[in-house]
Amino acid sequence: MRVPIFTDDAGWHGEQLKLAFAERGVEAIFVSLQSCSLDMSGTQAVVEIPGFEYGQLPKAVFVRGIAGGTLQQVITRLNILHILSMLGVRIYNDVKAIERTVDKTMTSFLLLHHGVSTPATWVCESRAQLAQIRLKTEKSKQQLVLKPLFGSQGQGVRKLLADDATPVPMQQFVDGVYYLQQLIHSAEAPHDYRVFVIAGQIVATMKRVGHDWVNNVAAGARCEAVEPNVILNQLALQAANALEIDYCGVDIIQAVGGEYLVLEVNSIPAWKGLQSVTDVNIAKLLVDDFMSKVNTN
Repeated sequence: MRVPIFTDDAGWHGEQLKLAFAERGVEAIFVSLQSCSLDMSGTQAVVEIPGFEYGQLPKAVFVRGIAGGTLQQVITRLNILHILSMLGVRIYNDVKAIERTVDKTMTSFLLLHHGVSTPATWVCESRAQLAQIRLKTEKSKQQLVLKPLFGSQGQGVRKLLADDATPVPMQQFVDGVYYLQQLIHSAEAPHDYRVFVIAGQIVATMKRVGHDWVNNVAAGARCEAVEPNVILNQLALQAANALEIDYCGVDIIQAVGGEYLVLEVNSIPAWKGLQSVTDVNIAKLLVDDFMSKVNTN
């Protein structure tokens, strides 16, 4: 059996998955979605995937990354995943789950819609609407965080004080959309939690201790192993269920008042930092879950 791992940078995570697949007697190959194409010149659509003969489809694919690009390029790459799914190929994570989590607006809506505790969030396109939001939050002295809609690893995130004249980027520098979230101050030194969920089960949890209010490992946060409490577990599972997802990394923060809130749900999560503080082989668990779902299809 040959399994494509869709990624543009295999890196550590891709190699870990490849090794885990090899232990199951499965050959994993790295494929960029940009290198796939569609042939709809005949009576049936053909998805051409490097490493496979014309018209041959894998039983399943593992999505490890979808590169950014123009709107047309991103839609085309997602369409390839949708078409593969409609042709009977198992997509892991499911493409609809990836779409729901890559878009922070939809993630926030689904968390709120399913009663999962999450910070107050506003989304708008105009600077006039943004100004009104800042006036609204000024009364309660709330701090706002401006995040790129499709960003990750804390890149492009910035604080906006509700009661000052902190400048904000023009629309063209935020891709025309302002995604604003209430800044939640953690109960202790700056930190949050990453809870890794596979097939509705908590497999590992860590605390990420940052130097400032951004606690991403990519931004230099320190990883610490923790035994999650009941509230953390329940919240992470509720978030995964709300997004209807095979596996995910759920980012949770405990506010100064003691309450826990879900900051984000990641459908293509990194786990290198988490792996460094747990004895659980996360890549193996992912591949085991992947194979169990392929074999039951």
